[in-house]
Order: sequence, then structure tokens, then C-alpha cells
Amino acid sequence: MFPRQNNQPNDFVDVLLSLLNDCNDSLDEKAFVIDRTNIKAVILDMIVASLDTSSTTVEWTLSELLRHPHIMKRVQKELDGVVGMHRMVDEKDLSSLTYLDMVIKESYRLHPIAPLLVPHESMEDITIDGYYIPKKSRVIINTWAIGRDPNAWSDKAWRLFLPERFKDANTDMQGHDFRLIPFGSGRRRCPGIQLGLIVVKLILAQLLHCFDLELPNGYATFGVGYEGDIWPCNTKSYSFNCCANISFAVLRK
Repeated sequence: MFPRQNNQPNDFVDVLLSLLNDCNDSLDEKAFVIDRTNIKAVILDMIVASLDTSSTTVEWTLSELLRHPHIMKRVQKELDGVVGMHRMVDEKDLSSLTYLDMVIKESYRLHPIAPLLVPHESMEDITIDGYYIPKKSRVIINTWAIGRDPNAWSDKAWRLFLPERFKDANTDMQGHDFRLIPFGSGRRRCPGIQLGLIVVKLILAQLLHCFDLELPNGYATFGVGYEGDIWPCNTKSYSFNCCANISFAVLRK
């Protein structure tokens, strides 16, 4: 394994390669074993799992922006201020796109890609809010219902696509705020969360920076909204058309 330079932090592959080295150096026959085939399988699984999930999240977010063009304009205004009109959006710009962050969070709230999180097992007997859960019970979290819970999202406001609800809140999607856990929480949350968030944000930023999107004439806004197939992946039940007009000077050359 080649050492990292300039004190760069280890990524997921570095951790796997470190485990491989530990296995090769270990003399314990009962120790955890991982080889290069295992590493390739884990990486392939992460990449494949991110394809449909990321593209579906982008589609849901765009459908909401088409239903709410004033929100799309605000995202584009932020992009113009951060990036300008003479270069493409780069990964280094993403941390400055705070309103786009809010839009993505709101999209995940209403349209979580995995409405039911992976099953967990209770390790001991416990009572939560009057509900008794015996030890070794299978527990499945309904994140789709959490995102629409009026007790968590201010009564009727949960029905609205309202990115501003995250403006003054320290709500993240890392599993610390249980109102918004599209990737799960704890040690068994989705291992591809960082990759997925970066991919979704970069794709949306580049699309909205380069193009003005609008619905074709005669296409009703309610037709691109909430209809979807819930299980096992919250995909839209039908596609929709939109018009993309070039708004980026570099693309016109």
C-alpha cells in the first residue's frame, strides 16, 4: 500500500488495504481474514449501490424544483454568486452552496431513497414511549413516515417543499438528528453516504448552473410531484419531460 502524502486523511480504500496488511501480518488463524477479492467486491458493491440511489434522488429533486421554480431560481442565483459564469462547478465549490444543501435535505425528507431502513435487532429488552420491545426483536425504521410526521415537522408544514426549514437548524444527514436519517444512523449506516451526497450535489449543481429548466407548455406542475413506487427503492412511477435551455456562457462557445 502506498503511503498518503501531505497528511491526507485515509479514505475507505485505505482502511480496507490496512485491514489486508493486518491480515497478512497476523499469525492468529482465527483472526478476521480479508483478501483482494473481498476488497474488490466491497468497492463494487458500494459503486453499484450508489448508481440508482443517486440518480433517483436527482430526479426527485429536479421534479420538486420544476414544481417550485422560485426555489430553482434561488439555487441558480447562489451558483452564479459562488461559481460565476465563466467556469464549470467544481467539487471545491460544494461546501459554499448552502442553499442547495437545504434543497437536497428537503428532497431527502420527502423522498428518502430507502423508505424502510435495513433491519436492526434489539440487544436487550426496552420500552420506548410506552412500547415494549423484547430482546432480539427485528426493528425496521420507517424513515418515509418520519419525514412526514407532523409532530416533527410543524403540523401542516410537512406537506410543503420548504428548504428554508433547515436554515437555522443544525440538521445533518449523518445520523445525529433522528428526524432526517435517509442513510441510517450509527455504525451500520450506509457506508457510501459521503460518496452519495457529493455525487448528488455535484450533479444538481452542474445541471442547474448550465441550464434553465422548465416544463413544456401545457404540462401541469402537479404532474411531476409525489407519485412514486415506495418499495424497495423510492423511485418515480413514471418519467417526466422538461425543457433545458443553455444558460452557461462556456457551453455556447
